[in-house]
Amino acid sequence: MPSSNYYDVTTWPVGNPSKDVGEVINSIIADIKGRQTGVDVDNGGKPGAVIYIPPGDYHLRTQVVIDISFLRIEGSGHGFTSSSIRFNVPEDEWPDLHELWPGGSRIIVDIPPAGDGEEAKGAAFYVERSGSPRISSVEFSNFCIDGLHFTPDGSGMPAENTYVNGKTGIYVASANDSFRVTGMGFVYLENALTIYNADALSIHDNFIAESGSCIELRGWGQASKITDNLVGAGPKGYSIYAENHGGLLITANNVFPRGASSVHLSGVTRSSVTNNRLHSFYPGMVVLADSSENLVATNHFLRDHEPWTPFLGVDNGLDDLNGLLCVSGSNNSVIGNHFSQIIDSESIRPAGAAPVVIRLMAGVGNFVSNNHAVAMDVRSTSSDSCFSAQVDALLATEASQALAVTAVKVDPASARNTILDSGTDAEVIADRAANALRATPGIGS
Repeated sequence: MPSSNYYDVTTWPVGNPSKDVGEVINSIIADIKGRQTGVDVDNGGKPGAVIYIPPGDYHLRTQVVIDISFLRIEGSGHGFTSSSIRFNVPEDEWPDLHELWPGGSRIIVDIPPAGDGEEAKGAAFYVERSGSPRISSVEFSNFCIDGLHFTPDGSGMPAENTYVNGKTGIYVASANDSFRVTGMGFVYLENALTIYNADALSIHDNFIAESGSCIELRGWGQASKITDNLVGAGPKGYSIYAENHGGLLITANNVFPRGASSVHLSGVTRSSVTNNRLHSFYPGMVVLADSSENLVATNHFLRDHEPWTPFLGVDNGLDDLNGLLCVSGSNNSVIGNHFSQIIDSESIRPAGAAPVVIRLMAGVGNFVSNNHAVAMDVRSTSSDSCFSAQVDALLATEASQALAVTAVKVDPASARNTILDSGTDAEVIADRAANALRATPGIGS
């Protein structure tokens, strides 16, 4: 017997999904609310529903507003492909490309940006409900949200490289419980995923890239996880950002370059950043701001140079004394991380400085142990081919010579820290009277 709680946007009698799938989904949600009215019917009454988006291209001109629990919107393919690479290929080569646009179950966001700068109005999916209990168990799975184009921002960059268009993929405005975002593709959005006040949120196995900011957990939250995602933001945005969260797990993500940071935590406590592969073209890769009792462990950090011609000269404004991992907070543990600093010494800012790897900026009682930094001086190169340029840069291990770095720098505002086996005596800058230090043995020492 077919379920009355399973909907297909292509068979729903209201609206045209190829012209405005937002109108169709809102009509389906209205039908769910109209049918599921009983709060307690035979120990149930509001099971929610599944809305299915088959493979195809669906323009969204009306914002989808979700205010019911237990709703799953699912497709059959995240459909990600690099729009950035395509837009930086000469147009006369486009006819030779196998495909031009993302695919799968693809939502094309055609909502005009709000003139007042209110970002929620530019969201394809807007989730909000007041009252009790919190809205719960809303799921987005296995479809693509595509912002289609970026727009000029006054920087002089080609419009398609600005990461600006006023569009958001999913915006959750109110307190929520047990939401899931899995198997999704997000591309060419100014903000891919913005979620406020999350409890037990799971962001897992998504492809979130070529967006101004990828994942932002705002407000406050607890017991959530960001795991096994492929992520890459633009130079003015965050790849992974969280504020005022406790018990947050950030694990097994592959974070691509160009985001202003790879992971930025503000006011986050008792959380973990572990087993991630982090790649950046700038300092300030992982930032713990006013964040305490966190574990940063067994991550692989790679900082090298931008090899792709369209983005040469773009950075996040930080110099090499800033540090790759920056800690402002107390009682954090930084253990067993690998840092590869593979840069051209002629590009170091300020000129002649020793780049900083780990920097303790403020706080007390931080524990830094068994971290390994590999620093090499290489001649930077560039190419018009994004894929080949980045692969060549990743696989290159030959270097002209080792690069002198400061493995750990402890600012005067940070004290009573323990630093073990994370740099030779010469590579650690710290007040020995205010911090405990055991240097990594040097050859012949």
